[in-house]
Amino acid sequence: MKITLVKKIKLDGSLCRKCEDVQQKMEAADQMSLIDEVLLADERDASSPGMVLARRYNVDQAPFFVVEREGLQPEIYTVYFKFVKEVLNQKTREEDELKEILNDNPDLDFL
Repeated sequence: MKITLVKKIKLDGSLCRKCEDVQQKMEAADQMSLIDEVLLADERDASSPGMVLARRYNVDQAPFFVVEREGLQPEIYTVYFKFVKEVLNQKTREEDELKEILNDNPDLDFL
């Protein structure tokens, strides 16, 4: 299995807020050692490796993870906690996963 993390660099040259947050969580949980490759999707350079990968998989959120397993189509994860639970097989709190989904999609709300 190969895991690629794609982080976004904004037009002003800074790392996106959510990318920083996810990276801090991963470092605190000692998960960065499980990542095989980190690519940058630089908004200032449409040909940057992360931007190319985002276009290939039609992803418009950052950060995202590409999980490649031999003989299977790559899986794309845009929700950190879902990635942790399903790929890294580590426990997460459903509340954290739902909060991340709502933060990424402000047009959604619970009924």
